[in-house]
Amino acid sequence: MTSKVDVAIVGAGTAGLAALRDVRRKTDNFVIINKPPYGTTCARVGCMPSKTLIAAANAFHARTLLDTFGIRGAEHLKADIPAVLERVRWLRDDFVSGVLKATDDLGDRNIAGHARLDGANRVVVDDQVIEADRIILAPGSSPVVPKPWEKFSDRILTTDTLFEEQDLPSRIGVIGLGAIGVEMAQALSRLGIEVHGFDGSKQMAGISDEKIAKALHQSLAREFTVHLGVEVDLAEADNGVEIRWGEKKVVVDKVLVAVGRRQNVQDLGLETLSVPLDDKGMPEVDPQTMRIGNTSVFLAGDANGMRPLLHEGSDDGHIAGVNATSGTPVKLERRTPMSITFCTPEVASVGKRASDLDLEDCLVGEVDFSSQGRARVMQKNEGLLRIFASREDGSLLGTEMAAPAAEHLAHLLALAIDQNLTVHDLLRIPFYHPTLEEGLRSALREIARELPPCGISDLAGCAALEVEALE
Repeated sequence: MTSKVDVAIVGAGTAGLAALRDVRRKTDNFVIINKPPYGTTCARVGCMPSKTLIAAANAFHARTLLDTFGIRGAEHLKADIPAVLERVRWLRDDFVSGVLKATDDLGDRNIAGHARLDGANRVVVDDQVIEADRIILAPGSSPVVPKPWEKFSDRILTTDTLFEEQDLPSRIGVIGLGAIGVEMAQALSRLGIEVHGFDGSKQMAGISDEKIAKALHQSLAREFTVHLGVEVDLAEADNGVEIRWGEKKVVVDKVLVAVGRRQNVQDLGLETLSVPLDDKGMPEVDPQTMRIGNTSVFLAGDANGMRPLLHEGSDDGHIAGVNATSGTPVKLERRTPMSITFCTPEVASVGKRASDLDLEDCLVGEVDFSSQGRARVMQKNEGLLRIFASREDGSLLGTEMAAPAAEHLAHLLALAIDQNLTVHDLLRIPFYHPTLEEGLRSALREIARELPPCGISDLAGCAALEVEALE
C-alpha cells in the first residue's frame, strides 16, 4: 500500500510535536509516524518524573536543616519510598496524558510503527510505503547500557526503568555523573539510600570551570560517595552487584547507568540518502535549517546530537517544520546556549563556558555563596558563581555556576547575554535586598572594578557597602 503526502514526520517526541504544530499550519496532507510508546522522553522518562522525584527527595532532606531553624522533632520523619514512586508515576501519567492529546485527533494520519527511509522522499512502515515531498526525522534517543552489563538484567536501571520500580533497595551505584546522574544520585541519597557515584571525568554535571567543579564536588561529596576520574566494571556478587575500579570495589543492590544517550538512528535508513555519514553513522545537519545536506530530509531533536535539551528540541522541530513547508530554506538564529542541572546547589551555564574561552583574555567575576546574606538566612549558603566578560567593553560572554537558585540566575543572565548587555548595563538594574540575586551583583561589581569607571551620574557606579548583612 502506497500513499503520498506533503510531509512525513518520524517521531512524536518534543521535536516531532513541534514540527507537527508548524506543518499543520500549512498543510493537512501529512502523517506522523511514531514507534510506541508515545508521550515524549521529557514527560514519560525524563524531565518531569525526575523532577518529581527530586522534589520529594528535597522535601525529605529539609528535615536535616529544621533543627538549625529551632524546629524540633524531625527525627520522627521517614520516607515511604513506594509512596514516593507512586506519586512520581501518578504525576508522570498525568503529564503524558496531556502530551497524547497532541495526536489524538489525527486519525489515519497518526501511524504507530517503526519507520525506515528508502531514499530522500520515501518512508516504509511495515507493509506501508509513504512517498513524501519532505521528511522530518525526530526519532529521539535512548539510554546507553554497555553490552557486557546487560547480563545483570533487572539489577541494571536506567531513567527509562527507574520510575517503574515499586520500591528501591538500600544500596545503589550510579555510573555516570553528568546532569542526569548527578540529579538522581543526590535525590536517591536524600531519600535515605546509600549511593556510590562514579564518573570517568574529573568534573561532574558537564561543568568545565575548574573552580565551579570543585565547589560542586565539595557539596555533593557531603551527601554521597563520589569517585571521579575512574573507569569501572561490574561483577556478580552473592548479595548484589560488585562495582570495581582499580584495586577497589563496593557491592550495591542495583546500578543506575547514566553514561549517556544514543541517538535512535540505527535502522533508520540514513545510508539511503547518499550523503556522507561519520563514524557514528550520522550525517551533517545545518543547525539553522535542520536540513541534511542538500536533501529534502530534516533531522531534529535529540537524534541529531546537537543540544539534547527540551527547549532546543522544540526549536529544532519548529525550524524543521518551517523549512519542510517553505519553498526556499529559511535560516533561523539559535538561542543563547543555556543548560541547568537540578541538583543542590543547582548547576547552570549560559552563553560561553570556561572551556570555550581563554580566561586570561577575559574579565572574571565570582561570588562565593557560603557568606552571602540571603543564602545564609535560607540555609542554602553553598556554591560558587563565575561570570566571564570581555576586557574590551565589559560585554557579558557567559557564566558557569553551582549556586542556590541557579535556574533563575541563569535565565536573567541568558536575557542579558542575548541582549548584548555589558556589566555596567546589568549593574544599572535594581537588585532588591535581601535576595540571592545580590550575589550576582557582587560578581558583576568585581568585574566592574577592572573596567573604566562609569560617569558620576550613572548608578552602575554605586559600590558595595562591604557589609555582609547589607549585600
